[in-house]
Amino acid sequence: MARAATDVSAVLVEGPWRHRLVAAHGARFHVAEMGSGPLVLLLHDFPQFWWAWRAQLEGLAAAGYRAVAMDLRGYGASDKPPRGYDTPTSAADVAALVRALGEREAVVVGHGVSGRTAWALPSLHPAEARAVVTVGAAHPLLSRSVLRERVSRTGAGVTGAALRRQVPVLPERSLLRGDGVEQVLRSRSGPGWPTAEDVHRYAEAVRVPFVAHSALEQHRWVVRSAVRADGRRFAAALRPGTSVPVLQVRGQLDPTVGRAALDAAARYAHGPHLVVEVPGAGHYVPEEAPERLTAVLTSWLARL
Repeated sequence: MARAATDVSAVLVEGPWRHRLVAAHGARFHVAEMGSGPLVLLLHDFPQFWWAWRAQLEGLAAAGYRAVAMDLRGYGASDKPPRGYDTPTSAADVAALVRALGEREAVVVGHGVSGRTAWALPSLHPAEARAVVTVGAAHPLLSRSVLRERVSRTGAGVTGAALRRQVPVLPERSLLRGDGVEQVLRSRSGPGWPTAEDVHRYAEAVRVPFVAHSALEQHRWVVRSAVRADGRRFAAALRPGTSVPVLQVRGQLDPTVGRAALDAAARYAHGPHLVVEVPGAGHYVPEEAPERLTAVLTSWLARL
């Protein structure tokens, strides 16, 4: 049974960070920020919101960076328009937000589905991309090739959960039911995570009106664009690759992306490229191994 909707105040978690609404790319984006120095912009995964980066906000700020975690379009306290849940629009949102924050460029850190946005930024908006970090995410063109292989081999566009998300209404109902969010989190994480607090936070955030639909629209575009003109244009833009520094992080227990896929991304990373695996962690490295990820980030950033 689906729970009742919750108020957007549920995502405005108090802490040492500052909450702001920033106008960019025709929408308003909620951000939480800490510190001063070079900008590091943190993009959350599905079905989360900015709070996933709470540990890195503090760690990066302490290391001398301006750390900003945003609610993506359609999530949290950001605007939730009926359209714009494709990766090119997401990249344009991020580039515009960098400028709206008064910065010329940023290191963009994308987790999961937002890793696609991070990879796309240097190709679509090179001026705003100083460097790229992805956590638990393959390069979008590798994902695309895997999808095409499945189409030719099985006659189906995707399998499992990805296939179920293509139908209308039912995926939203599944996500909003009592343990819908918890099932997603536990299916991708390592042992010991999520905690009861994590489950509560994310279940409440998904119950904010329109969030469940907006979040699933992202996944629908990823699949459907593989056989559409907009997807072909996106792929063509990314095919030359990028020369900005790239760091890829993966939890060793992450079932969503393998080490081989991260290594294969080297064909698109023509500048410095580093792959780091975090032992004992699943897909949600920012929360499963927060100290380890913060140490990896700060060490890598110091060498830029």
